[in-house]
Amino acid sequence: MKLSRVLFWDTDYDAIDWDGKARYVIERVVTYGTMADWRAIQSYYGMDRIRDEMLQSRELDPKTLRFLSSLFDIPQEQFRCYSYIQSNRLHWEY
Repeated sequence: MKLSRVLFWDTDYDAIDWDGKARYVIERVVTYGTMADWRAIQSYYGMDRIRDEMLQSRELDPKTLRFLSSLFDIPQEQFRCYSYIQSNRLHWEY
């Protein structure tokens, strides 16, 4: 799979297990990737796998969560990260 190497700045790009670490790869692409990266994961994983992995993710920021919720027509509350964010408050709340 050809994705932007900059997305995986903290990982050895050539050693990534694309199938075993699908959630990690998809999280990076939906959060920081380009449209070309998005198309690449769509063709590699398919929309069903992307949906299933993102429903189980705990690492989505609010903007990405809203995007995926709208894209898949699934309420935000059904994503695992929604309840995880709600239960882990920040140390400094302003």
